[in-house]
Amino acid sequence: MVKRRNSRQDAIRDIVRGKSIRTQRELVDELQSIGYKCTQATVSRDIADMGLRKLSEGIYVLAEDLHLQRMVSEFVIGVDRADNLVVIRSQPGTAPGVAAAVDAASLHEVIGSVAGNDTVLVVSGDVQSAIELVNLINKLSHTRK
Repeated sequence: MVKRRNSRQDAIRDIVRGKSIRTQRELVDELQSIGYKCTQATVSRDIADMGLRKLSEGIYVLAEDLHLQRMVSEFVIGVDRADNLVVIRSQPGTAPGVAAAVDAASLHEVIGSVAGNDTVLVVSGDVQSAIELVNLINKLSHTRK
């Protein structure tokens, strides 16, 4: 049972990072679409166990991504990808803080990052991971307070 819970919670992390989930029902539907049989009560317990938070925009975010969300929504002005490399452009002087937030989030898509004054270069393991990171940054940048 613990193995299933951990696997399901890993799937929840991926879903919440990859999509804008607004309700527990949406999360149940997403889990069921990838083969997890669970109820809304189960998902509710997972949300509590994982410390998911709901932003003022109504979407769920992982507790460990809150700092990243704040940094991205306040300072990031653009994101581009070239193969497995992601370039995050930010306001002048803020790139080191954005890079630190990316690193602190422990994203499986990120191998490492290097920051300049207004640009962060993030290295991903492969093209798909880079695409997922760009999608996450774009999602978080649209959750402005």
